[in-house]
Amino acid sequence: MIKNNHTIFIDGRPIGDEHPPYVIAEMSGNHNGDINRALALIVAAKKSGADAIKLQTYTADTITINHDSNDFMIHEGAWNGRTLYELYEEAHTPWEWHEELFAKGKEIGITIFSSPFDTISVDFLETLGAPAYKIASFEIVDLPLIKKTASMGKPLIISTGMADEKEIEAAVFAAKEAGCKDLILLHCISGYPSPCEDSNLRTIPDMRSRFETHVGLSDHTLGTAVSVAAVALGACVIEKHFTLSRADGGPDAAFSLEQDELTTLTQDCLKSWKALGVAGYHRKPSEQVNAPFRRSLYVVEDMCEGDLFNNTNVKSIRPGYGLAPKLLPEVLGRRATKPINRGTRLSFDLISPSVCEE
Repeated sequence: MIKNNHTIFIDGRPIGDEHPPYVIAEMSGNHNGDINRALALIVAAKKSGADAIKLQTYTADTITINHDSNDFMIHEGAWNGRTLYELYEEAHTPWEWHEELFAKGKEIGITIFSSPFDTISVDFLETLGAPAYKIASFEIVDLPLIKKTASMGKPLIISTGMADEKEIEAAVFAAKEAGCKDLILLHCISGYPSPCEDSNLRTIPDMRSRFETHVGLSDHTLGTAVSVAAVALGACVIEKHFTLSRADGGPDAAFSLEQDELTTLTQDCLKSWKALGVAGYHRKPSEQVNAPFRRSLYVVEDMCEGDLFNNTNVKSIRPGYGLAPKLLPEVLGRRATKPINRGTRLSFDLISPSVCEE
């Protein structure tokens, strides 16, 4: 198992069990080909409380080829009927934008990093001082790319959508073999969108144990509920696609959060993490004010000195200033040591030391 005190730092922000979940707003193609929109997305993500904006660094020509045969057609889902080349030509973030986007993030105080899709992309991102890297789910089988990226010595996040246990194991081994010391796996379902019932969030603690890494969630479900639930199961990173407005369209708009939803996500993930607390049975500070309203033993009828305590004149009632209710069997049958008014909390000085035998 990973050690609970193992902390990963991305751009100075600590990530791990002892720190709030790290929320990544995935820009992907939601800039819709407009750098001003890309810049606005960065500002909006910062205002929403996200820790980072993630880009994708590729071109249509580096990720596929321009071909319209059946192999290169998309036949289902959100991009049905398009070629891979058409999709990636629309969705890619132009390389000439990167420097300005990184600078904008630095200016306003939000981390920018990216998913490289080839070794040239890694070299390019290094020139921009990328503080971390992300391997996309579809690239988890590209072990040379993982090794190249891991060799940069930066924190590495790997999404695991569609990958089986052996493929994840191979990716983890490749990353560590190449020198990666700060690795985070993201549980991921690569459906766009993916139904909640496919999420299988119990995989998160299993992955932590099985692969001895920190684990987060790359979430493609609609809304924020699944992400918040993932934090409760130990996810230290949450990644969600983000857009200014779904109505504006774009390749990922249909399953992306808008700004108010991203704000809700960041706030509720933090609440979920805070709610985890620690295992324990001590009385919590917020409970102290209500402790007096627990039950205790009170005299409920006027009594004279020498009267016997019985089930009629002593009761377990609220509030909790008297003797504990568990002592009632020891009280019954003993005598009052002095007159007692109705409504008096029962205490040992009011009770004779032994049960009266008649």
